[in-house]
Amino acid sequence: MQLAYLAAGLGAAICVLGAGLGIGKVAAAALEAISRQPEAAGDLRGSMIIMAALIEGIALFAVVLCLLLVILK
Repeated sequence: MQLAYLAAGLGAAICVLGAGLGIGKVAAAALEAISRQPEAAGDLRGSMIIMAALIEGIALFAVVLCLLLVILK
């Protein structure tokens, strides 16, 4: 039973780490694109926020799934 807690904790940690890396890559790419074309900053900012929200949603879903696996075990 205690290994289930460990597995859920590690799964949640890996998920959050992946989400952080993904949002960092999206932000870096958007800032680089804005520095190349400042006139497209509004469109790029909107796209960046949508992509970050999608990544965050997937991460939240995975963390909830890890917690549910512990609860239902």
